[in-house]
Amino acid sequence: MGQNNENFFLGRQPILNRRQEIVGYELLFRATTVNRAEFDNQSQACTSVITNALTTFGLQEVLGGKFGFINVYLGLFLSELLELLPIGQSVLELLETIKLDDNIAERCRELKKLGFKLALDDHVYRPEYHEFYSFVDYVKIDILDTGMEELPEIVRKLRQWPVKLLAEKVETLDQFEICAGLGFDYFQGYFFARPVVLNKKRLDVSGRAMLMLLQQLTMDAPLEEIEQTFKENPSLSYNLLRLVNSVALGMREKIKTLRHAILMLGTAHLRRWIQLSLFSSNDARGLDNPLLEMAAVRGRLMETLVLQKLRQSTSSEQSEEAFMTGILSLLDVLFETPMDEIIPHLNLNEEICAALLNRSGRLGELLSLAEKLEVTDFDAVMPLLDRCNITLDELLAAQLEAFNWRSGILTH
Repeated sequence: MGQNNENFFLGRQPILNRRQEIVGYELLFRATTVNRAEFDNQSQACTSVITNALTTFGLQEVLGGKFGFINVYLGLFLSELLELLPIGQSVLELLETIKLDDNIAERCRELKKLGFKLALDDHVYRPEYHEFYSFVDYVKIDILDTGMEELPEIVRKLRQWPVKLLAEKVETLDQFEICAGLGFDYFQGYFFARPVVLNKKRLDVSGRAMLMLLQQLTMDAPLEEIEQTFKENPSLSYNLLRLVNSVALGMREKIKTLRHAILMLGTAHLRRWIQLSLFSSNDARGLDNPLLEMAAVRGRLMETLVLQKLRQSTSSEQSEEAFMTGILSLLDVLFETPMDEIIPHLNLNEEICAALLNRSGRLGELLSLAEKLEVTDFDAVMPLLDRCNITLDELLAAQLEAFNWRSGILTH
């Protein structure tokens, strides 16, 4: 991270399709110096921040092969700087502050020829925008601002064009289902990460088996015990072997037996695989499951922040605890069971329990930091950075490491 660049926050919000698989991310950049009331300065600052971001790191790391939706103000929209972006992966969001006139239409056509996709952000349908509907790729509608009762009519009108409709601020499963029923193609919001405690499920067999396995690995149980747990749970074994074989570990031979997998990986790696496969074992979405993505990045971000503080590159007990806390913090959503009913199944130390139950202690503050970043609540991030004694440069470096690690570790 260059120390001389203007400091900025980076946010990455998932965009899901109708099957709730991740298809892209909206990337949000905000200068730390900006007073948001001064709009012109904000526009200018965002242009310079995005320029800095583009030259500081490759967006491929952050996007992991998915589409990147990027907000563009007028200055940036008209600028050649856009050509620094990975063109085939970029969707330019024209902010609602850009006046959609003939000049903008002309610039849109130029950008389309270059290979960019275009989106109208926070859009309100108007007949005078028909020309734009004929060539933009996405229309984003903020369902909170628009109001659910207005949506059917808006969708009906926009369906005359081949644009894809994206619902923003989808915060509950009900909202997702209503929007999907109306014909929206894509969804942005955190409905998938909300615990549905009303439909309380009992932990299913494979969920219990995984938690048991995680406990055995955390307590360094003998190899035979670990192998026995796998043998009693064939679907777990199949998933583990599939995951292990899908990763390029530099091995020439395929892993065929559980014992071989356990010995080849070692318990530290195996623990990590179980932590991640909790989220992908019984899920058709597999590696595009947004909960798996969130849990993996959360865990890796927390681990990296601890390693930075310890000035270490290899994992230690403290960094393992941080990773584990990040991963486990979404188990209540995954199993639709309150956290205080899950924790007794695991032999966790007091610090991890305190972090998971009430976000207290050192790990609790790191977990809060990761959670605030996910929802791009940058105003809450600043005081947490101070409390955790983390600089903005360290945070950005850790985010990039977490995004990069996640897209590398689970790709086939």
